[in-house]
Formats: sequence, structure tokens, C-alpha cells
Amino acid sequence: MQDSQSPLIPRRDYLKWMGAAGLAATGVSGHAQSAWPNKPIRWIIPFAPGGTSSIVARGIAAQLTKQLGASFVIDNKGGGGGVPAMQELHRAPADGYTIIMSHIGLMAVNPLIYPDSGYDVNKDFVPVTLLSRVPSLFVVHKDVPVTDMKSLIAYVKARPGQLNYASAGNASAGHLAMEALKLATGMFVTHIPYRGTGPALNDVLAGRIQLFSAGTPALLPHIKSGAVRCIAVGTTERIPVLPDVPTVQELGFKDFETVQWYGIHARAGTPPEIITKLQQECAKAVKSPEVVAQNAAESAIPGGGTPAEYAAFVAREQARWKEVVIKGQIRPG
Repeated sequence: MQDSQSPLIPRRDYLKWMGAAGLAATGVSGHAQSAWPNKPIRWIIPFAPGGTSSIVARGIAAQLTKQLGASFVIDNKGGGGGVPAMQELHRAPADGYTIIMSHIGLMAVNPLIYPDSGYDVNKDFVPVTLLSRVPSLFVVHKDVPVTDMKSLIAYVKARPGQLNYASAGNASAGHLAMEALKLATGMFVTHIPYRGTGPALNDVLAGRIQLFSAGTPALLPHIKSGAVRCIAVGTTERIPVLPDVPTVQELGFKDFETVQWYGIHARAGTPPEIITKLQQECAKAVKSPEVVAQNAAESAIPGGGTPAEYAAFVAREQARWKEVVIKGQIRPG
């Protein structure tokens, strides 16, 4: 990957730039951190392109690139429940030039189902900020003869094990949302994991898969086109973009709530000055008109809080989803 710089740099300025880059490579504090970023930042997305995580990342990356003057390069690394993506970050230098889109699966579920991954999510990585919380939607293919959750439950229970649901992969937000719904309703449907929302959605749209759960960014266009039918939302209240679709709670399943969330983690050992700067720039990015409009169009709740706030949020999610992982017998696939 080439650094984006003009070839016509005065020698004195070039030597200053090289000196700053050399200090950053050795992890020296002070001037090294103030020089960050002076080359492109690789942003690992642990899913194939086309899903909610990629959509959220692209919007934020565009703003960060404008604000910081360095490119944020989206690098989709799907498969393996996100473990290979985390392993890549674990191997990268702790210099702030490689980060990852963290989410419920990577941070809250994988520690339970991938104990031999070679890293500890709470020790080997550090939180930067929560970027977005996105409503989970439950949809069926347009040819499935159900119109709401009540008729879906009846339809599935009359055909136990005959229907399938797709997910973006093991421990993805959609996987967890569907397993939570199965536990709440007693439905028996078979999980078919993919390497990201994009590939999974392709098979749902083709009618090869009957049920699916994903976030508003990926699903809204297909709901509006009529290709899939949204029968419920996982939030505690109805969402503005789909005001006529009830929540799962409304349908009699008390305390049910599933949302997708996305943030940024970096390697442990990354200089705190870099973590702070990235968090502050993300806080600006989520308030930009473009991201505000994107969030409004998707009924997403923006983040931008401190690393400590994100760490506390992740800890709560780890405790919350442990029961679903155990009861749903979620295992590596």
C-alpha cells in the first residue's frame, strides 16, 4: 500500500516526515503521536462486503478521511466467525494503522465459543469508541405465506426443522438475534451461516432461504421493493422508518431486545494519544451532516463516546449474551 504524498517535497520537510515516521514505528511518545496519521489506516471489517458493517464503516471512513487527511482503507475479511480478522489485527503493529470494526460477535460471543483463538479480547485489544447501534429486523422471503410473527410461529411449528434462516456467520448479530427469537418463541428453524450479510442476503432474495435477521442498512431497500417482508423489529420501541412494524415485545415476548452494534478496537499497546485522537475524530464524524442523515434514514443511534464508555458497554453485552450462547448451544461452525 503506497503512502499518499506528493513526490515534490522539500528535503528538509521530507526528513522531518521520515523522522516522525521512524519514531512512530518504535512507539516513542510525544512527537510520534502528534504525527499520526501520516499514511493510510487499514480498517478490517470481519465480514464480506455488502452488509451493515460495511455500510456503517464506509460512511464513517469517508468522514475520517476528510477530517484527518489520511485514507481509511476498508478491508473486508469474512469467514471463521471473525476469528481470522481478529488474528490479523493481533499480528499487526500496535501503531494505530490497523484497526477493526468490533461488534457483538467478536467481543461478546467469540470468547465463549472460540476459546483457542490465540488471543484474549479483553487483554489483547483496546476499545476506541462505539460508532452505531442499528435496529435488528426480522424478515421472511416474499413467498413465505406469513404476514406477522404470530402466523410465522404457527407456520414454523407446523413444519419443524423444514425452514432455514441465514446469517452473516457464526456469532454474527443476525445469528444471535434469530437464536434469541427461537428461544423466546419455541420455533425450530435451521441455521445456515454465510461469510457475510451480502452473500446471505443473496440467497434470501433468491428464495433459497426463508428467514433472515439483519440491520436496517442492509434490509430496508429490499423491504421497500417487496422482495422480503418485515414481520417484527428487535428494538424495544417501533422505529421511525418502519412505523407499522411491531416490536417482538409488543407481540407478547417480554424483555426481548436485539440490536446490532458496531465500534472500533485497536491493538493493545497502541499509544493512548492515538486512541484518544481517533475517538475524538469519530465523535466528530458521527455528528457530520452526512452520517446524521444516514443514521436518520436507518433509525440508527449514533455513538462517539469514550473508550471507557465503550469498554463498559462491551462488558454488559458479554454478560447479557452468555445465556443465549449457552441455551442456544451456539458453537463454531
